[in-house]
Amino acid sequence: MEKQCFDELMESLEQAAAYTKGDQSKCKARVVEVPDPVPVYKAVDVVRTRKELNLTQRRLARALGVSPRTVESWEAGKNEPSGAARHLLYLFDNDHSLVDRIMAP
Repeated sequence: MEKQCFDELMESLEQAAAYTKGDQSKCKARVVEVPDPVPVYKAVDVVRTRKELNLTQRRLARALGVSPRTVESWEAGKNEPSGAARHLLYLFDNDHSLVDRIMAP
């Protein structure tokens, strides 16, 4: 087990080093550059993202670490996502497989 962890860590470090030198061919993960500031997510954007991800409000809430009522209020236009939730929505928009990885047991 220890050897496997070491090997995985070394592989990750090699990928990171290659990436910093401009070589993305060794990277297994997709790199998403997050703009500063992260775009604002209005009600229509939250609904669009959730539907593109094929998630219920409850599942999206779980992936974002918020309550289902929070997602409901975003979609109704009563509030807007901020902070980490807004960042995660942006990442989900750019890499749909991220949700599966977050929701995996």
